[in-house]
Amino acid sequence: MKKSKIYLDTSAISHLCAEDTPEKMADTLIFWEMLKENNYIVIMSNITIAEISNCAEPKRTFLFEKLSEIDYEIIEENDETLFLTEKYLEYGVLKINNRDDLRHISVAAFAECKYIISWNFKHFVNVKTINKVQSVNKFLEYNEIMIIPPTMLTGGDYDE
Repeated sequence: MKKSKIYLDTSAISHLCAEDTPEKMADTLIFWEMLKENNYIVIMSNITIAEISNCAEPKRTFLFEKLSEIDYEIIEENDETLFLTEKYLEYGVLKINNRDDLRHISVAAFAECKYIISWNFKHFVNVKTINKVQSVNKFLEYNEIMIIPPTMLTGGDYDE
């Protein structure tokens, strides 16, 4: 069976060390163990790496150590992803002050990811954004992409 491509936005990584949200941190750690099984093709962008690099110590070192536990591919922004970011802005997927979020989405679409994994419910994981991304992608002939939290891949509650 062909492995699905998943794109990790920064929140899906930074919640590995998020004591202020213990439930999300616990779910992210479960998700990370699943990624170690290599059942998905994990994609990140130069944007994700730059955002992690901007984390304060010791969190930055911890997150890069966690990244060394999984296989992943870095996709660099390029002319096509920058064009797609501008199209998302033009069609009102998000506002200009959320341009970096759109950069993540455009790289994931360019890389033909099936899922974007994120804890960012305000800008990513919500019906309005998902529907707008789907509409723009369909119009511009990009693949459908689902934006979901990590728990949708892990099956959710593990306290059974």
